[in-house]
Amino acid sequence: MTFEDARVLDIAETLACTDLGHPVRVAVDGITASGKSTVAAAITRALGRLDRQSIHLTMDGFHHPRAHRHRQGRMSAEGYYWDAYDFDSLISRVLVPLGPGGSGSYCEGVIDLQSDRRLDTEPRHAPKNAVLVVDGTFLQRPPLDAHWDTTVFVDTDFDTARERGTQRDSKLLGGRERATEAFHLRYHAASRIYVDTVNPKALATFVIDNNR
Repeated sequence: MTFEDARVLDIAETLACTDLGHPVRVAVDGITASGKSTVAAAITRALGRLDRQSIHLTMDGFHHPRAHRHRQGRMSAEGYYWDAYDFDSLISRVLVPLGPGGSGSYCEGVIDLQSDRRLDTEPRHAPKNAVLVVDGTFLQRPPLDAHWDTTVFVDTDFDTARERGTQRDSKLLGGRERATEAFHLRYHAASRIYVDTVNPKALATFVIDNNR
């Protein structure tokens, strides 16, 4: 059986049986190119098969504008760790309203990453029995850590993630050589800051080995 057949189903079954009186807020966390989006999508599909409504959001929609993201330099690891993601908007526009005593209204994103344009979309409403699945990097970093009900860490070693990431992003980043440089200097250097300071694997509710 693959990890999706076994481990993901186990996580989905646990989530499907969880009733908090508000949507269950789930972080699917991991280093860059660990397979977070794939795992989050698999959990969402499994919840559907279990007749539990789910909402899948990605941190791609919760970035800061490009000028803010790159203000410490295009290849800065510190810049990626501190400046890339708009965690304040994720908290105020998704996690708090879907948490205890919240309104249930949330937004699906605040920016179109490709065009670098701010979004002003109509809020959506989540049923109280929904499961919110958010995939992204650095999701167990304070102050986000206080707003999750369940966390899933996708455990992938840096060599494996770098190979997957450079293949995936070569065209976007200007070729394989440039992609390899970006992962080495920015994305995975920032991920090492995260792993070393937060130890997200140890904190997670569930860990999925995605090295295959």
